[in-house]
Amino acid sequence: MRPKALKVKPLENYILEIEFDNGEIKKFDVKPYLNHKAFEKLKDPELFKTVKIAGLSIEWQNGSDICPDELYNNSYTC
Repeated sequence: MRPKALKVKPLENYILEIEFDNGEIKKFDVKPYLNHKAFEKLKDPELFKTVKIAGLSIEWQNGSDICPDELYNNSYTC
């Protein structure tokens, strides 16, 4: 079973700090995604800061989201 995101905090330089329900706290770098059409609006720092928990993963105010598997598997331990 994949870990569920419990808390998310936007950091500088388009990094997210995520706490998962298995106790891990990891960081996820959003920069590689910012050139994709679905994520390019997140270059706006104010929009980037609107990230919140949504179901098993996270999403932003504009509806952009990241697949839970992608979020967990491509994040790194702090």
